[in-house]
This record gives sequence, C-alpha cells and structure tokens, in this order.
Amino acid sequence: MKVQFKALPSNSPVLFPENILDRIPLNHPVRLVNQVVDQLDIAHLISQYKGGGTTSFHPRMLLKVLFYAYLSNIYSCRKIERALQENIHFIWLSGNSTPDYRTINYFRAKRLKGQIQDLFASIVRMLHELEYVSLHVQYVDGTKIESAAGRYTFVWKKSIQKNKLKLEANIAAVLSSIDAQITEDQSSLGNQEISKAIDSAGLKERIKTINAKLRAGSKSTDKQLKKLEEDYLPRLEKYEQQLEILGDRNSYSKTDTDAVFMRMKEDHMKNGQLKPAYNTQISTEEQFITHYSIHQTTADTTTLPGHLESFESHYGKQSESIVADAGYGSEQNYELMERKGITAFVKYNYFHTEQKRKHRQDPFSVQNLYYNQQEDFYICPAGQKLSFIGHATRFSTNGYAAQVSCYQAQRCEGCPMRGQCHKAQGNRLIEVNHRLTQLRAKARELLLSEQGLYHRSKRPVEVEAVFGQMKSNNKFTRFSMKGLEKVAVEFGLMAIAHNLRKWARKWKNRALIGNPDGKSSLPAINIGLERVKSTIYRLAA
Repeated sequence: MKVQFKALPSNSPVLFPENILDRIPLNHPVRLVNQVVDQLDIAHLISQYKGGGTTSFHPRMLLKVLFYAYLSNIYSCRKIERALQENIHFIWLSGNSTPDYRTINYFRAKRLKGQIQDLFASIVRMLHELEYVSLHVQYVDGTKIESAAGRYTFVWKKSIQKNKLKLEANIAAVLSSIDAQITEDQSSLGNQEISKAIDSAGLKERIKTINAKLRAGSKSTDKQLKKLEEDYLPRLEKYEQQLEILGDRNSYSKTDTDAVFMRMKEDHMKNGQLKPAYNTQISTEEQFITHYSIHQTTADTTTLPGHLESFESHYGKQSESIVADAGYGSEQNYELMERKGITAFVKYNYFHTEQKRKHRQDPFSVQNLYYNQQEDFYICPAGQKLSFIGHATRFSTNGYAAQVSCYQAQRCEGCPMRGQCHKAQGNRLIEVNHRLTQLRAKARELLLSEQGLYHRSKRPVEVEAVFGQMKSNNKFTRFSMKGLEKVAVEFGLMAIAHNLRKWARKWKNRALIGNPDGKSSLPAINIGLERVKSTIYRLAA
C-alpha cells in the first residue's frame, strides 16, 4: 500500500488567512489573567509616571505580562522578553508590544516597590467575593528562601563586636603612648583619661587635636599618627558601619545586606551550612494564599505579630481563627491572639510529647509535680517541698519580657531519687511561668477538641502543600533580586501567580463539568469578575 502523509497547511492556498491568536482556548489561564488585571485599580501605580519625553508602556500591560510569566514559571526578564516575541499567549496578552528586558526589570524592581501587596490583596478580595476564601481562618507557616547573595559573604555580629573591642584597646594604647611623648607645655592631652570605648568621630577629633599641637613641637609621633589615620580609623569606621547595618540581626551578607544567614533544609553541600536567606510567612485558606510577609529573623515565633498586623491593615479585619504549628506557640503570641479575640489553634513546644505515656508517667517532670496553688509550693516525688524563692524576668529574642516564679528544694543531698530527679550540684531549682502554663492549657483544650483535630489535620494539606508547589513544582527556591523591598515584590508576584493558577484550574474544572468542550468558561469568568468589580473599586478607594 502507498503511504500518504497529511498536506502542510502552509503550502496550501487559503482564501482567508488564519489568526493564530484564535488558537488560544477560551478557558486558558492567560484569559483569566487578562480579565483579572483589567479589574484592578492601578491609580497609585500610574501616579508614579511623571509624563513628558517618549511614551511609556502601559503598566496594566506590564502587570499582565509579569503575572502570566510567574504563573508560567518564567522569572528571568530576558526569558520574558523572548516569550513576548515567540509565545502566542504573551503576544496576545501584550497586544504585540515588545518591551525589552531592561524595561520589564525596571518596572518589576522600581515601579512595583510598595505596590505589589495592595495588588495582591485586591485579587484576594476578588476570591473572597467569589466565595473561594472566607478570610475567617488563617493557616500560617513559614519557609526560608535563599537570597541571590553570595553564599560565603557573611558578616557576623559577634565577630565584629570582638574585633572592635580589640581595635579600641589598640587605639587606646596608641593614644596613651602619644600622650606620654608629648610634654605638658605642648599638649593638654596628658590630663585626659584614655577610654577604650571610642567611636570614629571621637578618634578623628583626637587626631585633629594632636596634629594641631604637634605642628609647633616634636614630630616623634608621626608614625603612630599615621597608623591611627590610615589603619585604625578606617577599620573603626568599617566596624561601626557594619554594626549599623546589622541592627538587631546576628548576621548579613556583603552582597545583599538585607539577607540573614539561616540554616535551611535545601543544603547544596549536605552538611548543614548556613546560607543568606529570608524568612517568608504566608497565610492560606483552601490552598489560596491570603496573606504573606517577609522577615529577617530565623525563628517563626517572632514573625506572627507583624504578620497579623499586616493582614489587618490590608483587609480591615482580623480572622476569627489562627492555625499554626509549635514554632508560633509563645507567651507573646498567645497573649496577642487572646487580646485580639482570635481562637488560637496553635501548638506549643512539647505538645506532642505531653500526649505520650512516657511523659505522663514521669514523676520528675515539672508539669507532673504536685502544686499547691494556695500556698504556692511544689512537692517533689520524694515528698520534699520546693518553696517559692522569688520572681525573675526572662527576655525573648525580640525583647518580650516574661515573668517566671522560682522554686527551690531545701535538702536534696542524700536523696535516693536525686539521680533521676536532677543533675545540678546543689538543691533542685525550677522556674515556672504560670501565665504561660494557663495559656498552654487553653491551647491544649482547643487543639484536642473536635474542631482542633480538624484544623490540625488540615494544616499540612493547606500551607505546607502550597510551599511544596512553589518550591518543587514551580522551582522557586531562590530569589533573583536583592534587598528586602525587591524580594517582597518578587514573592508577591509568586503569590499572585499561585492564586491565579488555582483560580484558573477551578474555573476550568467548573466549565468542563457543564461543558465538556470547555469553550464557554470565559463568559462565566466575565460574569464573576463583573460581580466583584464594584466591590474592588470601593475597597481600594
């Protein structure tokens, strides 16, 4: 039999040329991106353009391109520029506009700075109006994403403080030597007390004074002055500048001064190395991201107050419930949520340990010791009283002050249970935070309730699945821009793309149920967006 092949369409004459843009299905995510961005209020974004000179690409078009690029896992501006010339979805979305990678990068890094979270919140309000999210509950968790900074460009606070103290001691020694060499009639510096704690401004003033005195006298100290001016002074200024950059942080990267070195799960050397990174916190509901925040601290505990405050400022209300793991179960966080009237399904350290038989049957654990609340004392397993001896204040890493009560036994020497009870040399001393104990008891009751069991089982499916999609499926494991503000823009674009991706899938699935061909989903999208258009503009105003 003779083999026959299909004719090539390009070699066959046609009466009416085909429009390749008609090949984009009506239920394609690019059409959802186009419709959503058309509903956004971008007045604040447009106000950044001053006018004059040549014409600019419209920010609404650039927003569409960036949103769809991140939805398509394209994060490089050069690759976006190429897609605008080769990909029919980008060509249709941009209306055949072809901004180069510099224009795209400038818009992303400069124009969207301080604007992206408002745009993100507007899209979440659309999802709320369409009843995809209620905003009544937040499943909160965080993950560390590596910075674009060099991996071995670290500056450590303890090292800087140590070297600065040594330098100040050397400066004090040199100044003392100079004062000893200057006679009383040439300088009054011999009467001044030399302090090790000296800043660069004070050192400059001392050098200036010494030089003024030495112009009329001996020049035997020129070598030491030269060392002060050319070596010690620049090093002191450098240490002061580094400490100012560090602030409350313990480290930063030389190539991205906003990044902090953190221990991460994704370790390229497989030996637990620290890498410059940012701590990204998100809230989710039905696997939609409802809020996000970027932090420069390694611990999740200290991020919750700022995260909740930011959520409230963007939506004008707070969620009724917060669900989080043990990384957020601190006294400060429990107090904050109680004050705001939030039901906290938040674990604390040792929550799961307390449920185990081994812990419940341990008579030496502080939680299992008998406590007499009226007379305020504990009884150890040997029957000895641990009496109250005073209060103490303990400060957390973010400065939160917690008051603890201290109790001590009187006669531990010779006790046959001492080896099992404690390993201290003297009598056993325990510290108890009674307020935290009360808050944990309340949290335990909520977590073990039927509603608590539901939220605990749903939390890993919610927020951890979102991080898994972003890091594994979408390959978003490292920022491409440097600086806290630019990183916030990049993560905001990623969060918007995630929500649009899920939104498009929901629309597509809904359309396919009623229409197997999927060709009538665009009108449904339009109807839904028109329904929320007035609400979006009202809330934005």
